[in-house]
Amino acid sequence: MSAIANTSSRAAAILAALLLAAIAPVAAPAQPSAAAPSASQPPVAYASVNELNGILTQLKQTAQSMQADLQKVRIEKWKTDASTKRQALSDSDSIQRNLQSTLPDTLAQLNNSPEDVALSFKLYRNLDALYDVFGSVAELAGAFGSKDEAQSLGNDLNELQSSRKAFGERMQKLSASKEDELTRLRAQVKILSAAPPPPPKKVVVDDTEPAPKPAKKKAPAKPKPPATKPATTPPSN
Repeated sequence: MSAIANTSSRAAAILAALLLAAIAPVAAPAQPSAAAPSASQPPVAYASVNELNGILTQLKQTAQSMQADLQKVRIEKWKTDASTKRQALSDSDSIQRNLQSTLPDTLAQLNNSPEDVALSFKLYRNLDALYDVFGSVAELAGAFGSKDEAQSLGNDLNELQSSRKAFGERMQKLSASKEDELTRLRAQVKILSAAPPPPPKKVVVDDTEPAPKPAKKKAPAKPKPPATKPATTPPSN
């Protein structure tokens, strides 16, 4: 496991309360089971998007500077033991992989969903891990590297800390906003749950009306007897 991944648990503990508060489920009245359509995300306020864009722009610039400065560092020439050099090289490689892949992917996802609490927490946790590991490399550069290496990495560390602080403050505001929204939803659900159900409809049956008489069946017609011819009287003489 990389050094950055090893430090993520501490960051998780820092903001776990914020995440839980923002994504706590809201109990709702029972509804008929049906496949719910995927709802589109609500519109995001311009001020929130503008604030995030400023932080992400600063982060991208800082990440580029960190990569460029790390590539200039010659850890193998540091005046220290082999074990310290190996650890510094491993940390440097881990940081550069993060800056080239993990961080850009998270920034792109958050740019598409500016107020996604889970993505915001993911980015903050990554920034916290980056700060810890990069700070270790910068500290070693100050102790065993050249003056230029120590100066450049130190400046990058300060910029990273500034971005991390700005994003942490945004997360606090975002979590408070989501908590207010959940409080309103809970109040609405409580009101709806307490409302009495509508009375059942009554069906009035009028049983005083006499039942209709059954129709009389006509008797079948009897066949008429065949007509008889009158007897003829013979003529008299």
